[in-house]
Amino acid sequence: MIARVTYDLTVFDGATAVITGGAGFLGSHLSHRLLDLGARVVVMDNLSTGSASNIEDLLGHDRFSFLRYDVTEYIHVGGSVDFVLHWASPASPIDYLKLPIQTMKVGALGTHKALGLARAKDARFMLASTSEVYGDPEIHPQPESYWGNVNPIGPRGVYDEAKRFAEALTFAYHRSHGMEVRVPRIFNTFGPKMRMDDGRAVPTFIAQTLRGEPLSVFGDGQQTRSLCYVDDLVEGLLRLLASDYDATPVNIGNQHEMTILELAQRIQKLAGVSPGIVHEPMPVDDPKVRQPDTTIARRELDWKPEVDIDDGLLRTIEWVRTNRM
Repeated sequence: MIARVTYDLTVFDGATAVITGGAGFLGSHLSHRLLDLGARVVVMDNLSTGSASNIEDLLGHDRFSFLRYDVTEYIHVGGSVDFVLHWASPASPIDYLKLPIQTMKVGALGTHKALGLARAKDARFMLASTSEVYGDPEIHPQPESYWGNVNPIGPRGVYDEAKRFAEALTFAYHRSHGMEVRVPRIFNTFGPKMRMDDGRAVPTFIAQTLRGEPLSVFGDGQQTRSLCYVDDLVEGLLRLLASDYDATPVNIGNQHEMTILELAQRIQKLAGVSPGIVHEPMPVDDPKVRQPDTTIARRELDWKPEVDIDDGLLRTIEWVRTNRM
């Protein structure tokens, strides 16, 4: 396969990027990387699920500013803006099950307001979409052409359908107003700055392991996930944002698939602690499989994950030991 390298990360040097939800796990990593690339970064976050601690080391940076703000309201940013990255949303089951209405509001009203800002500033817009738009997939691995298998009225539907609506609205703006848009569908990602209580497998297993508690595995643990280390994911996101590819959403994630039980056992082995495993009932509509087809990302962006899963898990475990335990 011959890569069509269409991206140029130098476009961020001297540019202004607004990141909604920029105090969250992925938003904060994007903020750091964009600053390293020479951009001015404006983060907007109401801190409902994000944390100021994720960006506290940036608060004195002369090209960084933070606004505590609910982006479901009208958004105004003074001066020129080159990129709007809409990352605001609860993103883990424990959060969007606790905040179902807020999740749908930020997916609908928040996306509308962020698109409005991008249109007013003639800025390129990126929507943080998700593998959850595929629901409990009947096609494996999942290509961007797959329309998904989502329960719209189930407890997970508030997140799945909010993101599906956000994708539809983003491409409506693209077609109706000629706006430049990029839509990554983000698969399971892990790394430093994840909240230990956000309910996702990696931080939950690490926290339980380091506390000496048995790991809570849902069902028999044979459901699968494909895990991508955050540095690799951010590289893929920025290549997409800097590229000229706007034909479809693009899967960004690692194709290395493993069972949840294997992940739990691997974390215990890497941490050097084995408190055991307990099995819990499966959550409603929990996907049985998850693996991205990353053909488009490889072809258009010359992108693939570089960080070995065990290496990434070790880095994350050490970060948790240093910063959270």
